[in-house]
Amino acid sequence: MRARGRHRATRRAWGGLLVAASLVCAFQAQAHTRSASYSSWVLDSEGATVTLRIPQIELTRLPWGHVRGAHLNPHLAAYLIERLELLSGGEPCPLRRMPRVLVSRPDRAVIEWRVDCAGEGPQEIRSALLHEVAPSHLHFARVRAPGAGPLERVLTTAEPGWRLESEEGDGADASTGSSLWSYVMIGIEHIGTGPDHLAFVLALILIAARLGEVATVITGFTIAHSITLAVAALGLAKPESQEIGALVGLSIVLVAAENAFLLGGRPRSIPRVIVLGLGAMALLSALGIGGIGGITLAGMTLFAFCYFGLLGRAERPARLRVAIAFAFGLVHGFGFAGVLVEIALPRERLVPALLGFNLGVEVGQLVLVAALWPLLRDLARLRDGRPHRLVVEAGSAALCSVGLFWFLTRAFG
Repeated sequence: MRARGRHRATRRAWGGLLVAASLVCAFQAQAHTRSASYSSWVLDSEGATVTLRIPQIELTRLPWGHVRGAHLNPHLAAYLIERLELLSGGEPCPLRRMPRVLVSRPDRAVIEWRVDCAGEGPQEIRSALLHEVAPSHLHFARVRAPGAGPLERVLTTAEPGWRLESEEGDGADASTGSSLWSYVMIGIEHIGTGPDHLAFVLALILIAARLGEVATVITGFTIAHSITLAVAALGLAKPESQEIGALVGLSIVLVAAENAFLLGGRPRSIPRVIVLGLGAMALLSALGIGGIGGITLAGMTLFAFCYFGLLGRAERPARLRVAIAFAFGLVHGFGFAGVLVEIALPRERLVPALLGFNLGVEVGQLVLVAALWPLLRDLARLRDGRPHRLVVEAGSAALCSVGLFWFLTRAFG
């Protein structure tokens, strides 16, 4: 019986190795952390004015997709009006005004055009944007019709259409807006296509020795990102997206380095390299190099110095991991909020969106923990824990490398 149990544990452990390896490969393969675009539709008796907002990095998926200044590639213009349509009575509304580029931030494109709808029958918005190159692409459409408040809907490859009129034909029906469940699914999709957030959670649980540690760390992370998710979505704070993205990458580096620091007997070389590296980047920022503020980098340098100093003296370092999970959870919350901020929901729609989205994020995190934690425990029972140590060391090294790549490319991109 004991031998059979060992064989079962061995099979599960090797399965865990394969899962971990596939996750790391997925992290490295995804140059884009998530894929989303946004449109607003102002309807009137003659048709609609369409305004599309899309990150420039999303357009690079297309061979002619980059928007430079006020210039719009004719191939891109044709692609947009073909893939993002308003239909009336089942027929596409013809173009009245060609797409034009509006002034916006350098990292995104804002494009506007006009369509006329002469046909009778129910109207419908359909999106097939980027479906051929990014099947998980999310498109957030927001509509304002005469005599009705703004409504929003998420369009995906599974549900690419949104019928706007009720059966009586009296305009957009409030019941057609996205439901609580829709936002739960968006949250799941968001974290599922956000490998940087999953990498951070994986780095946190790799070295945990007990289920209680996992629960405490994940709880601290959850509380923190829920706070900043709400703060950002309510418009109370608007941090720079480039800085948040870079700090998310840095959070993975620091937690993975912490794993190596604890496993390696707390050598001073690891915090020295981190502190010196961050300090050097702070100096470069003071010289105008990079996209992260010098004060932010100086603060992170001081944080790393103090944290590793405490960690080197701590008798129970697991308690400090709650602190770092909470601290960086605040950063990740701003990253999660990007989707809801872009939609610009009215206040009455924001509460269910926040609740549903946050629940979806938690479900995504818990799925990862539930899948990997038992496998890590099986590894710890094999051969005096040597396979587990090997996986933690190799996994932490891989996560540190990927996090460093994200940090540097986002900081200097």
